[in-house]
Amino acid sequence: MSATRGAALLIDFGSTYTKLRAIDLDDGHLLGHGQGPSTVTTDVTIGVDLALADLGRRLGELPAFRYRLAASSAAGGLRMVTVGLVKELTAEAARRAALGAGAKLVGTFAYRLTRADVGAICGLAPDILLLAGGTDGGNAEVITANGRALAASPLGCPVVVAGNRAAADAVQAAFAAAGKPVMVCGNVMPEFGVLDIEPARAAIRQVFIDRIVHAKGIDKAQGRFDRVLMPTPTAVLEGARLLAEGRGGLAGLGPLLVVDIGGATTDVHSICDGRPSAPEVVVHGLPEPYAKRTVEGDLGMRHNIQGIVEVAGLERLARESGLEPERIRALAERFARDVERVPETAAEVAFDRALARAAIEVAVRRHAGEVKTVFSATGPVLVQTGKDLSDLPCVIGTGGALVHSPNPAGILAAALASADEPGSLRPRAPRLYLDREYLLYAVGLLAEVEPEAALNMALRHITLL
Repeated sequence: MSATRGAALLIDFGSTYTKLRAIDLDDGHLLGHGQGPSTVTTDVTIGVDLALADLGRRLGELPAFRYRLAASSAAGGLRMVTVGLVKELTAEAARRAALGAGAKLVGTFAYRLTRADVGAICGLAPDILLLAGGTDGGNAEVITANGRALAASPLGCPVVVAGNRAAADAVQAAFAAAGKPVMVCGNVMPEFGVLDIEPARAAIRQVFIDRIVHAKGIDKAQGRFDRVLMPTPTAVLEGARLLAEGRGGLAGLGPLLVVDIGGATTDVHSICDGRPSAPEVVVHGLPEPYAKRTVEGDLGMRHNIQGIVEVAGLERLARESGLEPERIRALAERFARDVERVPETAAEVAFDRALARAAIEVAVRRHAGEVKTVFSATGPVLVQTGKDLSDLPCVIGTGGALVHSPNPAGILAAALASADEPGSLRPRAPRLYLDREYLLYAVGLLAEVEPEAALNMALRHITLL
């Protein structure tokens, strides 16, 4: 290896596989990749060592790594519950903060918690709870009561308090008196209609590093890496942000959308302000985060295949694939029983392609905003909710269904706007890219220490279709 600045090892402790990427820090060149099974339920070091051995075989020998950085979504990801005051306001703000921090949201609660609510929260067994409620100077009673109720409950996970600052001391004292871990950060909605979710994201990430890495058993392999920096979805989001914005004198791709289609979920990330592209449109609802992530848990290519069939419908999948509806039903059942199955026959390939297109179309439609005509006292008004992605210049796809397809552009094109849904604010005519080597998580990790090398890596390997 001719690099003078060395190499970086970038690790993703996934739910199924531990994945490695080795990067040349001089020019961002991908030196190689390796993987092994994620053995977090037994001994995480076994999977890491198998992945390192795989990488070593591919490279001939392992280089001396200057950095060894890791992200993790092992054991199903970071389970989080959010609690807010009003469902449409602080509870929604907390939900957005949780998703942006890479959490797997398993429950959202609003208003004053009942005894049944507290029992339900404990039953969900979250890794972290995000407690919000009230603007600064607004209602402090509900978040204080909710904090005390949770502090007195059997709940044992760390709690991040991101609500009315007037209630923060009382809530923190309640958890401290109960001997339970608590962290206070800035309010997710300091003023009515104003979001500030970055402090909560940072607090969640710190709790992840301090506590969850140990709880998942990943620190058992500490000798194989330097540190775990963040949850994997956060790494992907930060990689997308760097690729969009650029760094120093190196330009990025500009505002973009990332679609990550997986076996269990389809994740969508957007890096853009999302403001209306037409001056006559009025925005309604909470402001959208610049860096936004949504997770569609019913749209998975294997574990949640029936969710795609239900949302898309047999008739649509039949049209897309050229197969009969009953054949679609039978194939869905076969793939659901065997989640490791790779398409072999022409019919299975056509079915898999139709599934992927449907999952991408629905996931991006849910992520994007929409515009509707609303009739007011002064006449019709165009009202936008959510993000306007219509002028977005770049869409990046990743995930096995795209990477292994002979025509990834044909699948990724399902993310684009359709004349059949004129109100959907999906991208109209973007350039399509493919993250063929699954590098965005690695870009996000490396950006923490070597942002220029990370950007070089992304621009070199995330290719135009």
